[in-house]
Amino acid sequence: MGTEGAGVRVIAGRYRLESRLGRGGMGVVWRATDELLGRQVAVKELPFDDTLSDDEARSRRERTLREARAVAQLRHPHIIVVHDVVEDDERPYIVMELIDGGSLADRISARGPVGADEAARIGIGLLSALRTAHAAGVLHRDIKPANVLMESGSDRVVLTDFGIAQVAGATTLTETGSFVGSPEYTAPERMSGARTGPESDLWSLGALLCTVLSGESPFRRDSLGGILHAVVFDDIRPPAQAGPLLPVVRGLLERDPDRRLDAAQAERMLRAFRDTGRTPQPPPGYSPTQRDVPRPPTPAPAPSPTVETRRSTRGVLIAALLVAATAGAGVSAAALLMNRDDGGGRTPTSSGPVTSVSASPTTGVPSPTATPTPTPTPTPSVTATRPSAPSGYRVADDPAGFSLAVPEGFTREPQGERVFYMSPGETFRLGIKLADPDPDGPLAVMRRSAAKGPDSNPGYHDGRVTSTTHDGHPAALWEFTWNGFSTAEGPRHTYDLCWEEGGRMYDVWVSAPVGKVREAKEYFDVAVDTFVGT
Repeated sequence: MGTEGAGVRVIAGRYRLESRLGRGGMGVVWRATDELLGRQVAVKELPFDDTLSDDEARSRRERTLREARAVAQLRHPHIIVVHDVVEDDERPYIVMELIDGGSLADRISARGPVGADEAARIGIGLLSALRTAHAAGVLHRDIKPANVLMESGSDRVVLTDFGIAQVAGATTLTETGSFVGSPEYTAPERMSGARTGPESDLWSLGALLCTVLSGESPFRRDSLGGILHAVVFDDIRPPAQAGPLLPVVRGLLERDPDRRLDAAQAERMLRAFRDTGRTPQPPPGYSPTQRDVPRPPTPAPAPSPTVETRRSTRGVLIAALLVAATAGAGVSAAALLMNRDDGGGRTPTSSGPVTSVSASPTTGVPSPTATPTPTPTPTPSVTATRPSAPSGYRVADDPAGFSLAVPEGFTREPQGERVFYMSPGETFRLGIKLADPDPDGPLAVMRRSAAKGPDSNPGYHDGRVTSTTHDGHPAALWEFTWNGFSTAEGPRHTYDLCWEEGGRMYDVWVSAPVGKVREAKEYFDVAVDTFVGT
């Protein structure tokens, strides 16, 4: 048994637990000293479930120890070193190297998103680690920023917390049939219970790259049901900041696991970006997996709008029912299957306007886009179809010559060549400007505006302009923080998208207090996604 004394515990006769480093769903991690070898280590104390019978508890301990020992066989500079696996007082412990440094999630929270080159460096390290783990038959199953450590001094990237890892041919570390992992980073095929393989870890890495580049997962929503629907059904919109690495992100966030980019090719593409500053497309004829062979199209009539709406509504309903059914309980795999600103600044969001990733259906996952309809070739003119408004929004048919969905309660305020839609008290400011095309294109326009940012926006800082596209048209995203127009107003954050379409240049932006960026992102996404020139 672990010995108690002087406020510390010693387990297995040699590991002195000294201070708690963190707690998660898979247990408590302690800073400890290996008294036999005289070195600092990290010790993960796995949780004890007193609802299990003695036989069930024994079976789980044995399974945990067996699979943890398999993970301990992995040797890679970007995989946490497991020194020992012990049992003390019938409770399993995993003894690991102690990394001096916080997690990638901590880094993003403290210092904000990283640039494309740093994201590529992080991705290369993790892909290399996954190739080693997968070759040994070990799946991680919970890749997210909180499970990636950044070593102080060296910035070494270390994949940790294989606590819910799965070894090929073995049951999982948790009870059979339970869903484990973080939904925002979980592949759709895992949510459906259809299959779990190396491809699922690669999807998670794609979501992680989006997070490190923009600050949040593209699948973040306000509820579990919303997250499930976003992963399985919604159009996938990588953040604008992912533009330089978009071929890799799109390849990893492919819903069909058989067509998903594999680790080796994704790593080569990221290395090419770091060497040349440009991310290559996958080679012509590239098949992500051996199973990915050309498939004849399935002939089927295009579903009517009524049927399409019914399917989409059913998906939302299923997600809502999942929330109700799983509140306070574990989520089973079977259940899951059922289921310029004011003075010149402007636009948002990490899930902002970028070319959508293909939404090919996942095996076993009902998807409203399973039978795509042919898309007509775009014409130079702007589509004049009136947009529809999601719940909580209304369609504004603006006399300036455009339509878009704005939040209920926002009022129109024209200011010269710009039109604003303001929330009560002007907490949120949504701006639109129409102009003739600039011969240098939207990227040059945004760069010139950014250069004048300190003149037009007091306290301007952390400005960044990114080249991207909007519905296939050239676009640029400008994002920055500033001090607001008065002390009472306080610091604000602005997102501004500019693009050319149909012989016009459009500029849409949102400004909001720094503490309300998430709401601003939503308002921006809806505005851009529903914007139609008339």
